[in-house]
Amino acid sequence: MKFVKRDISLLTAGALLGMTLIFGQMVFADRTPTEPDLPIDDLRAFSEIFGRIKSSYVEPVEDKELIENAIRGMLSGLDPHSSYLDLDGFKELREGTSGEFGGLGIEVSMEDGFVKVVAPIDDTPAAEAGVEAGDLIIRLDDKPVKGMSLNDAVDIMRGEPGSKIQLTIIREGEDKPLMLELTRAIIKVKSVKFETLEEGYGYLRISTFQSPTGQSVRDAISELKKDNDNDLKGLVLDLRNNPGGVLDAAVDVSDAFIDKGLIVYTEGRIDDADQKFQAKPGDMLNGAPIIVLINGGSASASEIVAGALQDHQRAVIVGSKSFGKGSVQTVMPLTNDTAVKMTTARYYTPNGRSIQADGIEPDIAIEGIKVSAVEDSAFTPLREADLTRHLENGQKPEADEQIAPDAIDPQTTDVEADDIKNQPLAVRDYALSQALNLLKGMTILQGKR
Repeated sequence: MKFVKRDISLLTAGALLGMTLIFGQMVFADRTPTEPDLPIDDLRAFSEIFGRIKSSYVEPVEDKELIENAIRGMLSGLDPHSSYLDLDGFKELREGTSGEFGGLGIEVSMEDGFVKVVAPIDDTPAAEAGVEAGDLIIRLDDKPVKGMSLNDAVDIMRGEPGSKIQLTIIREGEDKPLMLELTRAIIKVKSVKFETLEEGYGYLRISTFQSPTGQSVRDAISELKKDNDNDLKGLVLDLRNNPGGVLDAAVDVSDAFIDKGLIVYTEGRIDDADQKFQAKPGDMLNGAPIIVLINGGSASASEIVAGALQDHQRAVIVGSKSFGKGSVQTVMPLTNDTAVKMTTARYYTPNGRSIQADGIEPDIAIEGIKVSAVEDSAFTPLREADLTRHLENGQKPEADEQIAPDAIDPQTTDVEADDIKNQPLAVRDYALSQALNLLKGMTILQGKR
């Protein structure tokens, strides 16, 4: 197989409306499959149904439409991330790694006939309007979502920048549906942000993994070092609500902190699906402690980074269990303007853990904690294992009981809304404040003050 591009793609239906549908590793392949053994009787039944639809359906149907619908059905019945890509779908899938696209700025999946939000992207219409991970979208303007395909829903949500759309949302803990009005925009995702939390302690936020993210992380660390007189004692790496992105970027980010060894590997049924990614010498922090923040919206590339740093004992993982998207999709062109996106492998952490449908367990669990003006109801975010027909993990359960990670009791601090906005980031964000305190303790233990 000749690989022409390798990305991490999220979603089930490649619709990128400003919904980055990008989660798992995706590779583009030019492959001529071997001839399979054909089930003649089943194909004869398919042919008979095809003929009856052509002759008896209430309205005429084009052959091409029937064939494409059959292909879509075959792929969508496998798992949530395998799909048929027409010309628009193929184009939209490629847009996901460019960092600029039109839409709302949400990652979504279809579940039980409704559109479910995996995570809003930072600084987008969805995030600004208050869309949250786990929200269930039941109506788009005046159109019910039930009965739509994900592509149908995405087509409605797409539109001219500046135009408005109303989402009717069911949110766990709310007594009645919420109606949010969003203004479509050109989504320009800045994947890396950073700042100094306190003298000697840096904060690095990665919202998505794009092609330049690895270099952006290295540049950010260099700037943090300069801001702290080349004495960066520790770093908080924030991967919460990060849906994934480009695999090479995830490897590059991991490599910035790991001096040697395996970062991630993939395994499938075909030889070309088996790949290993190794770290190159050099650690930009020279062993300074790292805290990685994750939650249920952290998926795919985020889980690769968290899993690699956890297995190498290079970082302490803090937060809640990640999404659990650990499968590889291969894009196989059919014609010049159509392709099949099919799951062909799983990826594994350096210690051989399959993240698929399991996710990354934090070393220190912080569940449902938020500083806000009003008390927030806790809810369980959508994860890969919740999706219909999700791919199984591929590993047998361990016989021994697993020791649950240490947990910090959930809390909510109620303060005035204006006061929240004026507080430093580490004060507004409870999980981040706990991560900073832990980072200081680790630094003391290392003898760096």
